[in-house]
Amino acid sequence: MDPHSTKSVSPVKLIKKLISERQLIYQMSKREVVGRYRGSAMGLLWSFINPIFMLAVYTFVFSVVFKARWGASSAADSKSDFAIILFVGLIIHTLFAEALIRAPTLIISNVNYVKKVVFPLEILSITNIACVVFHSVISLIVLLTACLIFNGYIHWTAVFLPLVFFPLIIFTLGLSWFLSALGVYLRDIGQTISILMTVLMFLSPIFYPISALPVKFQSIIMLNPLTFIIEQAREVLVWGRFPDFYGIAIYTCVATFIMWVCYVWFQKTRKGFADVL
Repeated sequence: MDPHSTKSVSPVKLIKKLISERQLIYQMSKREVVGRYRGSAMGLLWSFINPIFMLAVYTFVFSVVFKARWGASSAADSKSDFAIILFVGLIIHTLFAEALIRAPTLIISNVNYVKKVVFPLEILSITNIACVVFHSVISLIVLLTACLIFNGYIHWTAVFLPLVFFPLIIFTLGLSWFLSALGVYLRDIGQTISILMTVLMFLSPIFYPISALPVKFQSIIMLNPLTFIIEQAREVLVWGRFPDFYGIAIYTCVATFIMWVCYVWFQKTRKGFADVL
């Protein structure tokens, strides 16, 4: 096979390839998840300990030290309610940030796969997303357990959580393809993304409600791709309301288009990977 040949950018062929390579994707994702805790005494148990620890720390810092409250509603005045509201935003930001921070090094840390031109390099981003989603699911289990313990119930609208997360996963996958290819040619992009993700955390309505901001800044926060997803996740999980189906449909369409554009970028630039590496 010619590494400099033009690769197909057809969405249909992409879907067919993902289906045909599903076993490889599963095995690599499993290896990625297990490999993260290889050698540790508690193994995968750390995937439960980490979100519990972070939930406790952030709740203490913001609800006890900084005396933060979620608006004037008495329903969000208790530390437990604040912890649940806070953790929803943290899970979404962590999913997005962790995937993108790792993306720029996906290709350069797997040089052997580049030399073996028959290897489907595009699945590296998919396994990266799968690993991050796995840990997000664990965090959601911890969150749902906290809801059950603190409130005594879980809103039935929580069944819409996969629908809320789906467009974000599509969007994140697209950006992962873009950054993994860009990282081959521009090595500094990895450091830049880490800084941007930290800034994005404080520009997302994680630690504060949008209503707490001046009106002139609210429109800026709404441009943040995480804002809509965070708000919708809280709607279905914390407040027990239906999600904005129309908004999710629009977000999904835009995310799908961005994913395809990023995939085209990846396929067009991959022909130079072997030369650069």
